Amino acid sequence: MGLISNGSTIFDNGSMASGFGGSMVFIKKLTASSSATLSFVDGTDGVVLDDTYKEYVFTFNNMHPATNQVSFSFNVSIDGGSNYNVAKTTTTFEAYQNEAGNSSALTYQAGDDLAQGTGFQELSDGIGNGNDECNAGTLTLFSPSSTTFVKHFISTTNMYNGGDFSVNDFIAGYANTTSAINAIRFQMSSGNIDAGDICLYGIA
Repeated sequence: MGLISNGSTIFDNGSMASGFGGSMVFIKKLTASSSATLSFVDGTDGVVLDDTYKEYVFTFNNMHPATNQVSFSFNVSIDGGSNYNVAKTTTTFEAYQNEAGNSSALTYQAGDDLAQGTGFQELSDGIGNGNDECNAGTLTLFSPSSTTFVKHFISTTNMYNGGDFSVNDFIAGYANTTSAINAIRFQMSSGNIDAGDICLYGIA
């Protein structure tokens, strides 16, 4: 059975027709093992972060911190990873619910925003370091190689908070530079990334 719109076949027998949509192309996987940082640098160790793709997606899987109740964060570079200090303007909100079922909310997190800040942007705050506690989610970076426009990004994560909460964080913003972004770094606010992996994909 197919899906046809305005005379054009979009889906046919479960497959998308040529010319509609794009494919997700795996580029690189980094696995943490008591790692201070995990960095993707264009042209290094098989990493592609240039004009090959207009959209890049990073997936975070079971990011487990060595230190209790820390933030998982990122920053970007325009000089091949020599410096991670690009100015960013961001907005953040989160939804949470505790295991006891007596504390929940959807809130704007003004304290996690950056306003032309050059520091690391939090993606999750308060991740527990218990054996079963971790963080997972995605970060999408749009047109990092553009030398005309600022670089937009969107992130959605969920974590097991150290206080036994499920916390869903939503962060969006832009790196305020018209230089090409060619490297990105992830780290905890304190201590190492004890375990977990980050995969990089390009959207064709």
